[in-house]
Amino acid sequence: MSTTAVAELDIQTANPTRSALGDGFARMDQAQKIKFGLGALALLALALAFFFMGRQAEWRVLYANLGDKDGGAIVAQLSQMNVPYKHAEGGQAIMVPADKVHDTRLRLASQGLPKGSVTGFELMETNRFGMTQFQERLTFQRGLEGELTRSIQSLSSVQSARVHLALPNQNGFFREQQKPSASVLLTLHPGRTLDRAQVAGIVHLVASSVPEMNPKAVSIVDDAGTLLSSSPDSQAQGADTQKLQYVQQLEQIYTRRIMDMLEPLVGRNNVKAQVSAEIDFSQVESTSEQHRPNQGADAVATVRSQQTVEDGAAAAAQPAGVPGAVSNQPPATGTAPINGPAAPVGVANGQGTDKPGNMRRESVVNYEVDKTVKVVRESSGQIRRLSAAVVINHRTTVDKSGKETTSPIPPQQLEQMTALVRETIGFNRDRGDSVNLVNAAFNVEKTSEVAEAAWWQQSGNQDLLRSLAWPLGMVGLGLLVLMGMVRPGLKLLKTPAPRRLDTTPVQPLNAVLNESPERPGLPMPSDEPTAESLRIADAKRLALENPMAVANIVKGWVNGEAPA
Repeated sequence: MSTTAVAELDIQTANPTRSALGDGFARMDQAQKIKFGLGALALLALALAFFFMGRQAEWRVLYANLGDKDGGAIVAQLSQMNVPYKHAEGGQAIMVPADKVHDTRLRLASQGLPKGSVTGFELMETNRFGMTQFQERLTFQRGLEGELTRSIQSLSSVQSARVHLALPNQNGFFREQQKPSASVLLTLHPGRTLDRAQVAGIVHLVASSVPEMNPKAVSIVDDAGTLLSSSPDSQAQGADTQKLQYVQQLEQIYTRRIMDMLEPLVGRNNVKAQVSAEIDFSQVESTSEQHRPNQGADAVATVRSQQTVEDGAAAAAQPAGVPGAVSNQPPATGTAPINGPAAPVGVANGQGTDKPGNMRRESVVNYEVDKTVKVVRESSGQIRRLSAAVVINHRTTVDKSGKETTSPIPPQQLEQMTALVRETIGFNRDRGDSVNLVNAAFNVEKTSEVAEAAWWQQSGNQDLLRSLAWPLGMVGLGLLVLMGMVRPGLKLLKTPAPRRLDTTPVQPLNAVLNESPERPGLPMPSDEPTAESLRIADAKRLALENPMAVANIVKGWVNGEAPA
């Protein structure tokens, strides 16, 4: 092999990759070069888009339900702090990156943000010199209204509130002084309500915060204009509402008892029950006073007082008998009983007189009389009458072939069920209670079976597809650019240039080493020796005769040295 052939072989094999890429790029026309460049730039843009999308920050709510004033102040401060922000849907919240939420809140709190749309007694801190007494009173009233509003808004069911106080001027005349009053407007969260205890709590909160305010002077109205606080005119209506709720609760309790008793026997959804209750809410108070005659065997013991009056003059008794000490005796003591018959007038010591005189006797006796005072107050809410109506579905049986048939329940079993219902509700015949149990076939509407939606029509899969639409679209676009614009250019770059047959002493290395080298594009070998076959034969002979020289040549190619 000659020195010129070795040098040319060294130049071609020094950087084969760069030579192939350069030759391939040189073989492209102008349109192919532009297409290849645009495709490479598009792939680079897609890769950058994926990179930045993967590093996109997660947004979280910084503050929600802000007023326009506080929202504007916070946005201006975030711009000065170079904190990225965005508004949620509807502008009800301000969102910042998740990793900056707590730091931003602390920095805004140090500057007094958000101040809140409601101001309280901090208004008293900005009193300026020269304020009149009216302005001071007005500032105090506004501060008190703000403090009450903050307290009411702290309730979980209240979204916002407004408090209006009417504080009249006090003068020196006690009789002419007017009492303060208040009005509260509440806006509740969707789906929330206030019970009577909570409304009463708000009323007493406002009344206790203002001196000499009567709780009856506090009016509470919701955003629909409904009066929530009780007034003297609405006490009867509130009582009626409570009575109606009590009746409904009582009926539901009895209905639930019947359902719990019969469902294990006939199965769920095979029994319907309704109970109607008549409740007596009247409050009855009776007072009775009874007088009874004296009791006991000793009637004298029941006498309270007795008075006897006697007047008139009787005829003088003529002396009679034998004169002496025996007949000159005083009259004996009367022995007539108190309740006995009166002695005849003119009789003394059981002896009658010859001549009657003008004499009158009057007796007044007062007895102790029994007196019983009884006060009976009956409680309200007593059950006056109960009526229960129960419907039971026909019994369903399945035969061996799987066919369902319905049949009525036997009368004996219906009577047993009726007895169970009576015992469940506490049946009282004297009270007029009634129980009606009926066995009938239920009318069940047959609903057509809804075909299961395809997987792409299901809501969960649709949300998944929406979330994957952007990444899949980007991947598809990248594949389209790669296959349509970049891949053809890569093929041209990798395709080797066609070799030309000439007589130059240039021989590839594999032609020297391989016994049967591949020669793409060459014509079929013929029996006649050619110039190329002769060069190959010379190279083989050189490698066999002088292997050291060939090794030095290959070593020089590897090291990149010039041939000697």
